[in-house]
Amino acid sequence: MIHRAKKSLGQNFLVDENICRKIVHALDIIPGDNVLEIGPGHGALTRFIHHKGAQIFALEKDVELCLILKDRFQDINIVCADALAFDWSRLERLPDLKIAGNLPYNVASRIIWDLAFQIGRLDRAIFMVQKEVGQRIISRPGSKSYGGLSVWIQSFLKPEILFRVSPKVFRPRPKVDSVVLKFIPLGEEKKIFCRKELAKTIRIMFQSRRKQVGTILRTYWNDEINLFFEQRGISARSRPEDLSPVDFQGLSGKLFSDDRQILS
Repeated sequence: MIHRAKKSLGQNFLVDENICRKIVHALDIIPGDNVLEIGPGHGALTRFIHHKGAQIFALEKDVELCLILKDRFQDINIVCADALAFDWSRLERLPDLKIAGNLPYNVASRIIWDLAFQIGRLDRAIFMVQKEVGQRIISRPGSKSYGGLSVWIQSFLKPEILFRVSPKVFRPRPKVDSVVLKFIPLGEEKKIFCRKELAKTIRIMFQSRRKQVGTILRTYWNDEINLFFEQRGISARSRPEDLSPVDFQGLSGKLFSDDRQILS
């Protein structure tokens, strides 16, 4: 069965076996490991994961590709579903889950955002994304690419760029470079914050990122917030990109009243 890439789904299929081997090597698979592959496409990565003896669960949105994969890999569990609408809690029964995927550029950020906090038993994840997205994910405070995506993901995971990938290894070729990232979950002791509060704080702060934080938080400012900034050594004249993920986590708990009323 011949399958042509669908632009509407952002499909650019990986065709370089060397890159496939490097991605699967980064997963550090041992026989019997549980591996979820998001967007397997024609099965370029799937084949190498399968050779490692892993228990594979593949999530593919394209119905035509699901049929191709089910015919090619009859001993793996293929779910035909949209990753953006998938209930990740279904994977909680799988211990030490490893995840891989060549993520479509138009949805990569949203998928990683959801995965960051929803999969509690994650061992590691290896994703290929657009280079600019990868740079935003790993950016540190003070850089131009640092933003809400950086804060959110770094609050749950430790991201690292492993290597850059040329457009030449895809069919059809994208117009931009890609990078492969590794994500390792942070320990539970570092997640002492409410994710809903953090998400709302990120939205409030970065929707006015060019303004000073004192101006952004003017309607929320009180003695407790003032003390927090003093203790953290943060000036009210700072910009949102000057605050670390830990700063955002602490601030998110201060922007709520004692009854935990959600910010509007």
